[in-house]
Amino acid sequence: MSSSEGARGATAPQRAHADEERNLRLVIDTIPALAWSARPDGSAEFFSQYYLDYVGLSADQARGPGWTAAVHPDDLSGLLATWQRILDAGAPGEAEARLRKHDGEYRWFLFRATPLHDDTGAIVKWYGVNTDIEDRKRAEDALRQSERQFRMLVETIPALVWRGTATGDLDYLNRRAVEYLGHTAQSLSGGRWLEVIHPDHREATVRRWMESVTTGASYNDVYRLRRADGEFRWTQSVGEPFRDAEGRITQWYGVIVDIDDRTRAEQELRRAYDSFEANQRLSRSGNFTSDIAADDHIWSAELYRIFEFDPTTKVTMQAVRDIIHPQDLSAFDDVFARGLRGPDFDVSFRIVTPGGTVKHLHGVAHLVERVAGRPLFIGAIQDVTEQVRAEAALNKARAELAHVTRLATMSTLTASITHEVNQPLSGIITNASTCVRMLDAKPPDLDGARETARRTIRDGNRAAEVISRLRALFTRKESAFESVDLNAATREVIALATNELQTHRVVLRSDLAADLPAIHGDRIQLQQVVLNLLRNAADAMAAVDDRPRQLLITTRRRDDDVVLSVRDAGPGFDPQVRDQLFEAFYTTKPDGMGIGLSVSRSIVEGHHGRLWADLNDGPGATFSLAIPAHTL
Repeated sequence: MSSSEGARGATAPQRAHADEERNLRLVIDTIPALAWSARPDGSAEFFSQYYLDYVGLSADQARGPGWTAAVHPDDLSGLLATWQRILDAGAPGEAEARLRKHDGEYRWFLFRATPLHDDTGAIVKWYGVNTDIEDRKRAEDALRQSERQFRMLVETIPALVWRGTATGDLDYLNRRAVEYLGHTAQSLSGGRWLEVIHPDHREATVRRWMESVTTGASYNDVYRLRRADGEFRWTQSVGEPFRDAEGRITQWYGVIVDIDDRTRAEQELRRAYDSFEANQRLSRSGNFTSDIAADDHIWSAELYRIFEFDPTTKVTMQAVRDIIHPQDLSAFDDVFARGLRGPDFDVSFRIVTPGGTVKHLHGVAHLVERVAGRPLFIGAIQDVTEQVRAEAALNKARAELAHVTRLATMSTLTASITHEVNQPLSGIITNASTCVRMLDAKPPDLDGARETARRTIRDGNRAAEVISRLRALFTRKESAFESVDLNAATREVIALATNELQTHRVVLRSDLAADLPAIHGDRIQLQQVVLNLLRNAADAMAAVDDRPRQLLITTRRRDDDVVLSVRDAGPGFDPQVRDQLFEAFYTTKPDGMGIGLSVSRSIVEGHHGRLWADLNDGPGATFSLAIPAHTL
C-alpha cells in the first residue's frame, strides 16, 4: 500500500499528527543549528539536515555510532564518557568536543542534551543541540595565555608587586616579594604587614596608607622595609585603586621598589655637596661653568655670595664687568681675551660690590670644550681680600721690625762706626796740615802740597762712602729689589762688623765662592740678615774661653740657589728647640729680644728663600740661608 493510500486510510487525528511531525522536521532541518535526538539508551536516532550537511554524513551514516566519525579522535573518549554519565544521571548535561566540518576543519562545539519524559516519568527520548564555540574557546585560550603571560610578568618583574583589598588589607604578593620579605601575603594579612616596616616609620606609613584608602587617592610612600635577612632597606611603595563600573574601589594594585642603594648614594652625594659648599665657604672660593657664546653661566652658591649677586638673577658677563674696579677692567679684559685663544687663564682683579665693598679676587679657568666657536670654561674664583690685606700688614710689620732691629744694632756698632770714620778724618786733618806747611815753605813745595791735597780728597771720599753705607743701613725705607752680588754685600757687612768682632775676640774667616751668581733682592735687607747672623754667632761664643772663638762665613752655589752660611764655635742649641729658634720673641740670650731671627726669616722668605740652623759635628752651630739665583 502506498503512503498516499495509507494516509487516505488513516484517521483524521493520525493525519494531523503526521502533518505536525513533517512541519517540525522541516523547521528543525532549516534552522542553522546542529540538532539531534537519541533513543532512551543513547543511540543516535535523528540528525538535522544542517547537522548532516555540516559534518558531511548521510542520515544512515550518522545513525547509531556513525556520528562519532566526525568527532576529533583526541576528544571522542572523553565525549562518550560524559555522554554515558548524562545517560546514567537521566538529567540534562553538556560536554565539549571538536567536530570535523565537511571540508576537514575541526571546530569546538558545546554538546547539550535534555531528556523527554512520558507521563510516568520514564525517558522516552533525548534531544540535543551542538553549538559552535570555536571563537569562544579561542578567546578563552587567548585570555588564559594572556593571564599566564601577565602572571609570568608579575612574578618575574624586578619589583615587589602587591595587591590590597578595598579596606586596605594585603591579599597578594608576587614571588619576588615573597622571596625578598621572607613572608607570604597570608602571613602578613590582618595588618601584620606592619611588622616588616621599620619602627620609626610605622606610624607615618599607616597614616599615609589609610589616607589613600579613605580618599581613593594614589598612594606613594618611602620607608625602610625589613628584608628576609633582617636588614632594613629604603624602599618606595606606590599604589593605584581599581574601580568597578559604579566607581567603587574593589582592589589596590601596587609595587615596592628597593631604592636603598640609590638613597644611600643620594645621601653621600648630599653630604659631599654640603662638604663642598662648606669647604668653599671656608676657603672663600666659588666655582663656575661658562658658555661664553650663549652668555650662560652656572655659579656655585659661594660665588654668588662673593659677588653679592642675587642667586635668583641671571649672571651675565656684562653684569660681572660692571662691578670690576675701573683700574682693573682693561687688564681683566686683556687676560679674558687671551683666555679665549688658549687653554687657561689666571687673573687677579678687584671688584666693587653693589654694597660698595672693594674685594680682591683671584680667578683661574680652563677651556674644556670648543665646538663651533662655543668656548666652554670651568674655573674658580677666590676672595683673597683678607690675604692681600694680611700680606700688606705683614710687609709693613716686617719693615717696622727690620727698622727696629737695625736701630738696636746701633749701640753695638758705635765703636765700629767711630773706627771707620775716624781713620779717614784723621788722614784729612794730617794731610791738610802738611799741605799748609808745604805752601808756607820758602820757596813753597808745590808738588808736595799738590800730592797731600790729592790724599785729602781720597780720605774725604772714603769718609763719605762710610757715612753713605751707614745711612743706608739705618734709614727706614721700603724694599727695593735689584740684582745683588751677595759676596760684595757680605764684604761690606764684614767691614762694618770687624771692629766689634775683634772687641769680642772673635776670629773671623771668610770663604766666598768666586763663581757665585747674582740674586734678586733688597741689598740692605739681605745685609741686615747677614749682620744679624754675625752678631748672633759672636754672642753665642761670648762665654767660650777654652777654645778659639772662630767664626766662618761662606758662600756657595747649590743647584739653583745661592747659599750663605755662618758657622760658630759656641755651645750650639738644644735640638728640641730647633723650630722655635725662628719664632718671634723666642730667645736663648738673657738680654735678647727674640726678634732678630724672626725678622731675618721673614726677610729671607720674602726673597723666596729659606733660613735654617744645623748643629756642627764639633762645637757650635751653623745658620744658613738659601735664595734662588737671579736668572735674566
